[in-house]
Parts: sequence; C-alpha cells; structure tokens
Amino acid sequence: MLEIKKRINIAKSFGSATESYDVSARLQRFSGKHLMPWLPNRNDLSVIDLGCGTGFFTEILSGRYQQVFGVDISTNMLNYAKDNRSTDICWLEGDAFSLPFASKSIDLVYSNLMIQWCDPIEKVISEVLRVLKPGGLFIFTTLTDGTLLELRSSWSKVDSDKHVIDFKTLDHLTDACNTAESKLLESREQDVVLEYENVLHLAHELKGLGASHVPSKTNKGLAGKDKWKQMIHAYQEFQEPSGVYPATYKVFSGMVVKLTS
Repeated sequence: MLEIKKRINIAKSFGSATESYDVSARLQRFSGKHLMPWLPNRNDLSVIDLGCGTGFFTEILSGRYQQVFGVDISTNMLNYAKDNRSTDICWLEGDAFSLPFASKSIDLVYSNLMIQWCDPIEKVISEVLRVLKPGGLFIFTTLTDGTLLELRSSWSKVDSDKHVIDFKTLDHLTDACNTAESKLLESREQDVVLEYENVLHLAHELKGLGASHVPSKTNKGLAGKDKWKQMIHAYQEFQEPSGVYPATYKVFSGMVVKLTS
C-alpha cells in the first residue's frame, strides 16, 4: 500500500508539471537523443514508450515504427500528449510495475529518464521483461548516484533532511539488468553538467520537470526562508567564475536484451 501511495504522489507531481515540462526538459532532450543510435532499424515492431510524459519522443518513435504505445502514470501528461501529438499513437495510462500488456507481446520498450523514480527498480525491469518477446530490447536512460551532488552537498550544510532522492549506484543498476532472463548488451555513463542563472533557476527547473518529489523526505512542507538562504549561500561554493551555477547529472544509458532461453 505504501508503494502504491508513493507512485500516486509521483504521478501528481509530474501531472502538475505538464504545461512546463517541455520547456524545462533540457536533460530529457539530451539523453533521449543519445538513445537514438541504439534503436533497431526494422520498422515492423511494436514499441512502448514507458514514462512517455508529454510524448515528445513517442512521436519520434511513431515515425519509425509500426505500432507505438505511449504509457504514463500521469493522466494530465497523457491528456496533453493526446492533444498535441500524432493520432497514430495509442496512449495508455499505466503503472510501470503493472503494465497493461500481454506477456511476450512487445518488441521494444523505450524509456527516457523515468525508472529512477521506481523503487524497487528490479520489479520494473522484471515487468518490462515480462511484456517483451524473447530477443526483445529494453533501451533506457536513468540517473545514477552522484546526480545533483552540488544540491545534495549544499543542503547537507543546512539540515539532515532528505532533499534529493537516493539514485541507484552503477553496480546496483548493472546487477538489476543482468538476470537469468536478461543481459545488459550496451551501457555508458556520462556526466551532464547543466548551467543555471542561480539556485532558484535550478529549483524551478526541477519543479517544472515534476522532479522535486522526494518520497522519504521527513519535513513535507517547504523549507523555510532561512534554510533556503543558507542552502543558496552554501551552493556558492560551486559557482563558476562566469557566475553560473552548475548542476551535475550522471546519465546512464543501457540496452538490455531479453534472452531466448
């Protein structure tokens, strides 16, 4: 029940960011673009865009493949996608832990910066493998430990509360992808450093992405003004000579195959 409540709260968080999501999605554009070379060249495939959001990459996939499903837990995101994307796409509201597809029915599952919100991640990968045909591919990006290290460090100077989610380690993620029925064929991890005018700019972008939801946060309210000032002061340690504020994202890209035996 607790896991379900967390997923409902995450859906609300992303749903409230629907109108600002595409404007704020610099990282998603970068990571999604870098998955394109791994996509199969055949066009007669059935494809799921898992955590499709506003459908930006779902529409690109629909131009390449025969049957494309955009799946998201947020009703608001899906409504936006239906109104603004190709009518050839089938949009479905669904939970990554319980996908609305028959076993062994899908050729490719694509997911761009979504599974970091799923815990335990092993259950999501197991569900993806369930719906994939033998030989099918799971091509995805996610964020790993060390993401938003500047923000985490700055908040640690203020209090002991959790302000940034615990991203999985590289070893944890690799182990989760290599199972009795799957193998991690390709992977890479890269640091993407985005620049912000100030710390509030970073906070607004995270909120615009729906990414400010921290399930295990002790204090559910907004941090007080004094704490915000202290955190911003601490963040100045990372300010670059040009005056911009960096934020590091550790982006992991993976291609997993479902084994045939």
